[in-house]
Amino acid sequence: MTREVFRPAATTVPLATAPAAAVVSIFAPARDGAAAPRRIALVGTFGPRKCGIATFTGDVARQLAQYHPEIDIDVYALDDPAAPLEYEAVAQVIGQDRPDDYALAARKINESGVDAVWVQHEYGIFGGTDGRMVCDFVDRLAAPLVLTLHTVLSEPSHGQEQILRHLLARASRVMVMSGQGRELLLSRYGADSSLIEVIPHGAPDRPFGRGEEFKPALGLHGQNVLMTFGLLGPGKGIERVIEALPAIVARHPDTVYRIVGATHPNIRAREGERYRESLQHLARQLGVEQHVLWDNRYLASEELLDQLEACDIYITPYPGLQQATSGTLSYAVALGKAVISTPYVHARELLADEVGLLVSPGSSDAIANAVTGLLDKPGELASMQRRAYAKGRTTIWPAFADATARLIARAVTPPAQDVRLSVQPGLSGVFAMSDSTGMLQHGIGIVPDRRHGYCLDDNVRALMLMNVAQGMSRPERLQWSAAYAGFVQHAWNPDIGRFRNFMNFDRTWCEEFGSDDSNGRALWALGHTAETAPEPDMRRWAMQWFDTVHGHLMHVEYPRSAAFAVLGAAAVLRAKPDHEGAAALVERCGALLHALLERGRRPDWAWFEALLGYDNPRLSQALIEAGSLLGRADWMAAGLETLEWIAGLQTAAAGHFRPVGSQTFGHRHEALPFDQQPLEAHAAVDAARAAHAATGDARWVAHAQSAHRWFFGANDRGVVLADVATGRCRDGVTPRGVNENCGAESILAFQLSHYSMLALVTAADSGTDILGVAFEPNPRSASPFAAGNPA
Repeated sequence: MTREVFRPAATTVPLATAPAAAVVSIFAPARDGAAAPRRIALVGTFGPRKCGIATFTGDVARQLAQYHPEIDIDVYALDDPAAPLEYEAVAQVIGQDRPDDYALAARKINESGVDAVWVQHEYGIFGGTDGRMVCDFVDRLAAPLVLTLHTVLSEPSHGQEQILRHLLARASRVMVMSGQGRELLLSRYGADSSLIEVIPHGAPDRPFGRGEEFKPALGLHGQNVLMTFGLLGPGKGIERVIEALPAIVARHPDTVYRIVGATHPNIRAREGERYRESLQHLARQLGVEQHVLWDNRYLASEELLDQLEACDIYITPYPGLQQATSGTLSYAVALGKAVISTPYVHARELLADEVGLLVSPGSSDAIANAVTGLLDKPGELASMQRRAYAKGRTTIWPAFADATARLIARAVTPPAQDVRLSVQPGLSGVFAMSDSTGMLQHGIGIVPDRRHGYCLDDNVRALMLMNVAQGMSRPERLQWSAAYAGFVQHAWNPDIGRFRNFMNFDRTWCEEFGSDDSNGRALWALGHTAETAPEPDMRRWAMQWFDTVHGHLMHVEYPRSAAFAVLGAAAVLRAKPDHEGAAALVERCGALLHALLERGRRPDWAWFEALLGYDNPRLSQALIEAGSLLGRADWMAAGLETLEWIAGLQTAAAGHFRPVGSQTFGHRHEALPFDQQPLEAHAAVDAARAAHAATGDARWVAHAQSAHRWFFGANDRGVVLADVATGRCRDGVTPRGVNENCGAESILAFQLSHYSMLALVTAADSGTDILGVAFEPNPRSASPFAAGNPA
């Protein structure tokens, strides 16, 4: 079959100015030597197939060809082999239940080098149970995937949900045609908010108020014309309009109801014309047969629009309220028709602000009252028509084509590397930085730098990783847990009652005691181990050491030291709720943080200090966990407030995560973007997990995903820091790109972020907060705290 590129012919007349009878040519082969700057594969049902999605796919091709001829389009048409059709100007026909056809199409698409693949998705148009063949198809595609979701179910079957989640995990951009569809993707499916775009269904651009010009051609001069059009079938609610006709014609006898459209092919194949005949029988029974006019055809677009122009009131009486999109409704509004509709999703949005009238589903009385109310008041009817026409200006084809061209352009932009939480990071990078003493601090590239020795901070993080890492044998986990725990144990200086921090490579200590922050972090690791270590012996060891040292650290004063101490004590309380020492530590340090916030905040600075440092979200996380455990609603509220503030500060206008840079240190009331370090992304993930556990708010899942994606290129320089195969991580993002070194702090921040993210998405999916359950989320999240997003 010869491939043709969709491009408007030189003689094409713009739809906005074309006379009603004009035949507009929209398909023309590409000119010799004309190289298009962008090319896409468009996959969906396609004319002459008779269904709403085929009409939509054709509209997409026509309108992009007309208004954006720089985009070449290869159409891959889904066909029903049980009723095969002849197609023109398509790259390939895909038998919807033929796996080999999908494989061939994917190969052709990949070999053609398209910039993006745009798939129209509806469960019923793909083969397999619930249309599952689409999953294997998209898995084969190399180019970025753009999805139009024509149906977003609020109560999907297990199979339907699996399919949609699979598609969302692969998509570079997702188009829905209603705000409700977008919200459902976020709340029900955990979709990435940054990828979802609401583009209303496109509609024709015709002059307003020409009804009386078009009525005579249909024999309707002088009559009030009600109309419903579209493929006919049960579930359309048309019987309710017929039941309303006796009351309508009693007040306005010159009223007719036109039902335009063929019976849906699938329904006709199963039932014949039984539904249409039942409606005709109902009209005869009610004595309104002469007021119901039928046009039992599937009409071409121009004829359909001519017929729609001849109506006064358009009615969509659908009983099902979950319908996200109705092309017929979009057409009617764009042509300036008064609309009466049941309040399904698309109607609620499109007819808001008195653009149309919403009536109760299943109520013929409500339809009769709405129709007669408009016909009784011609001035009100005319005003509603003008409001509809004005609303339709936002959806006409030029606006639709511009929006979809931008959708494609954003998809073609190279995305961040895929993040699949079902693939656990390797541990070879961790162990390459470790020996029998513990974990070395720094690396030159991927090679350990022994000159800088070891530190307590990294070894307590490494111990925490051993508590949660997957894919380890019991002996291996015990070996490395013991090594890192041994470093922590040896770092304790009983003479001073403090941990040491820095050790030389020859195992000599550099100091008698370390910073308060390193001591607080050690206490956190002990609590974490007491709560989460798989081995009972390790949990007992950690609890013994927590009991030994926590009293010495009761009076830390620095904000991060207090926050780390709270996190450790909170972990102990979750493991042992009656631990009085842990409760006292949470109470004391929680009060300290809350007091610091009250002293440090100002109208534009909801923070604990005038200076931002490292690990900033830990302060908020500590207040959230302390408030949750001790029932302090004020602490909880303060923690959530400050976390939301820091999340907004660490979110770029484009939506990706932007950590507070190390150059910020020392600048009062200011955040500078570089150098960005993995520690901050890890803290953002952990804090978002705590916020989600406390509130169940899905925004925190999205923000955590945004921070997690920072490791994989969703950052200011588009650089990938993490290597899943080895588990290594680069040391950060600089103004010049990536810091190539792989130090312990960075490696452990990435590793711990992975397992925290895994626990968070598992909790969001199951309603519980547990570790160790495989889960594959949508990898392309951006924070909901970006400029323009609700905070």
